[in-house]
Amino acid sequence: MTNSNYKNNKKKKKKKKGPQSMRASNYTRISNMTTYFNYPSKELQEELKCIAQAIVAPGKGILAADESVSTMGKRLKDIGVENTDENRRAYRQLLFTTDDKLAENISGVILFDETLYQKADDGTPFVQLLKKKGIIPGIKVDKGVVPLFGSEDESTTQGLDDLAARCAKYKKEGCDFAKWRCVLKIGKNTPSYQSILENANVLARYASICQSERIVPIVEPEVLPDGDHDLDRAQKVTETVLAAVYKALNDHHVYLEGTLLKPNMVTAGQSAKVKNTPEEIGLATVQALRRTVPAAVPGVTFLSGGQSEEEASVNLSAINKVPLVRPWALTFSYGRALQASVLRAWGGKKENIGAGQNELLKRARANSQACQGKYVAGSIPSFAANASLFANGEASLGKYVPGSAGTDSGSLFIANHAY
Repeated sequence: MTNSNYKNNKKKKKKKKGPQSMRASNYTRISNMTTYFNYPSKELQEELKCIAQAIVAPGKGILAADESVSTMGKRLKDIGVENTDENRRAYRQLLFTTDDKLAENISGVILFDETLYQKADDGTPFVQLLKKKGIIPGIKVDKGVVPLFGSEDESTTQGLDDLAARCAKYKKEGCDFAKWRCVLKIGKNTPSYQSILENANVLARYASICQSERIVPIVEPEVLPDGDHDLDRAQKVTETVLAAVYKALNDHHVYLEGTLLKPNMVTAGQSAKVKNTPEEIGLATVQALRRTVPAAVPGVTFLSGGQSEEEASVNLSAINKVPLVRPWALTFSYGRALQASVLRAWGGKKENIGAGQNELLKRARANSQACQGKYVAGSIPSFAANASLFANGEASLGKYVPGSAGTDSGSLFIANHAY
């Protein structure tokens, strides 16, 4: 047999790989591929971790003042004030010139793009006012929800295209953290797998981009409180959504120690027949977090989700009393639940600025106690403590019809709201 014939014969005798060996080969390739990534530099890890830990320092939480121009206009309309540049600036000035004691309970403030560039009467930029108090400025970076084609009226969130450039700009302007909100709805067939997966990946991509620009991302997958579902259904949906989010964050190699989570508390739907106790809400919420959120995450900053100011404080306190191991700080990132009383006390009048600021200090103190499990229901009364802040979750998708909450609800629930 010639040498060439020998080689040809060997080729013919080569066994083809069977399905099992091919699967094993492919698995090995995939396994190896997924482990090739880089952690952030030690310097970046330390910067991000320090910012995140400072935000969730004991007894402190976040004031969400990131209402858009249109949203702020609806809040001003509720108290009979015209939506002008000056009135919006005046209201934000009220918030940010509150006594320095505010920093004892508020660690960070989420701003809207417009507010980032506004100044106080004496010419001091709002960002500098906050920093002088020891409060960390943050920025809302998503561009709102849009319909998810092919779904049952579900949505995703836009704004990724130019996010890196905007984050780099915001970091130079003094912002150290950001917020991005995605919305999921509980219904007979929702949230769908399509919606859960899409929003999880959007949040992960956002978080990765923020960290690349030295900004701590607050990840906000909000499960809306609309509907008549019970506490059990809300807990299962919340767990499923959070599990998907943290799988996506892992897939995108997000540094968890340099992130924060802003979820909904686990509550039954607003139209549910059974009203749960704060203790039941607290247990369901902590169980959901324990099953899905890694211990590496420094803190959870809850949104208020249509609860009244008092409910948001009472339920947060109950969460912090649950007799289970809680490896993360559990605190607040409230918009309406910190500002409802402020707006009503102020009423757009200069002579009421002090009254409005006093309401802010009171609600900040109440929630400071709550995030330590020390708040006593009714111990810190305020203008709008028990007024419902829920109207209709359609507002979150820009579909709320003014007045649909009823004339007696005292609701401040509006489109593209900030929690």
